[in-house]
Amino acid sequence: MRALYKHHAGVGLKYDANRPKPTPGPRDVLIRVKKVGICGTDRHIWEWDDWAASRIPVGIVTGHEFVGTIEAVGSAVTNYKPGLRVSAEGHITAWKDYNSRTGAAHIASDTKIVGIDRDGCFAEYVVVPEENVWPVHPSIPDKIAAVLDPLGNAVHTVMEADVSAKSVLVTGVGIIGLMAVTVAKAAGASRIFATDVNPARLALAKRLGAVEAFDVRKGDDWVKEIKKATRGEGADVLLEMSGAPSAFDLGFRALRNGATAAILGIPSKPITFNITEHVVFKGAKVLGVNGRKMFQTWYQMEELLLSGRLELDEIITHEVPLEEFAEGFRTMISGEGIKVVMRVGE
Repeated sequence: MRALYKHHAGVGLKYDANRPKPTPGPRDVLIRVKKVGICGTDRHIWEWDDWAASRIPVGIVTGHEFVGTIEAVGSAVTNYKPGLRVSAEGHITAWKDYNSRTGAAHIASDTKIVGIDRDGCFAEYVVVPEENVWPVHPSIPDKIAAVLDPLGNAVHTVMEADVSAKSVLVTGVGIIGLMAVTVAKAAGASRIFATDVNPARLALAKRLGAVEAFDVRKGDDWVKEIKKATRGEGADVLLEMSGAPSAFDLGFRALRNGATAAILGIPSKPITFNITEHVVFKGAKVLGVNGRKMFQTWYQMEELLLSGRLELDEIITHEVPLEEFAEGFRTMISGEGIKVVMRVGE
């Protein structure tokens, strides 16, 4: 099969037209991949930063966002048959630890991730356990179905923060931050504020529903502006999507006392943070957000998509064939594009 894999401990991926096709086990499903999304994790792997070097095995097929069609099923699979259009939850667990058995499998201690710990979907075929398969509703187009994974991150973050009828600050409007803006609007946020360093993405955030979008390169007066717009107290909810140390500091400064902060952004290295001022004295509720709830988040995002209230067309900006993967990564890394999808099969 055709595939992209991490061929060395350095920058880039390599295309292989003759990669061995995977074989499903008794409880596995073999999926013929149609479209895949390039995400921030894939960028880390491409650039081979410290995190990637410490985590990613050389030789692995990468990628974890996809839509495709079931090609074959293992002998013990009972729920699915070939021909069904599907995506899949990329976090795989044996469903035996405490969290898996108590409704929090997304943070299971034995989690293995598709495209990180085992071969992924930047290939014509990928194998996942039957339990991880998600049938895609016929009304959801392929380009959206290919990016359900990151959309789920946004939905999980927004839903954990309970944004309905509340003022919301989104710090960082990259791919998932932009998704969070449209999800928060659909979920009933009263007013949405956004911050970033990219003027084009800030403008898009306003088109998606933000009432104000602040360029943080111009200083931190935006904190005063948000407080002025919120009775002098600050926003009700912070959705931290950037991982930037300044976003943590200023984002918490822009929150009212007793507010909620949901953190999805991952700093590139440990940061200094005034927990006394920003959390203890503020009485803030801080939520760490990881992945998607299995499978509550998937039901939530399907309902949001079917409602027609999510605006994703301007976020998914480019589509390229798998063979032009280098151009796809260049487009994403340069900022020329936002969400880039690669075509693998028909």
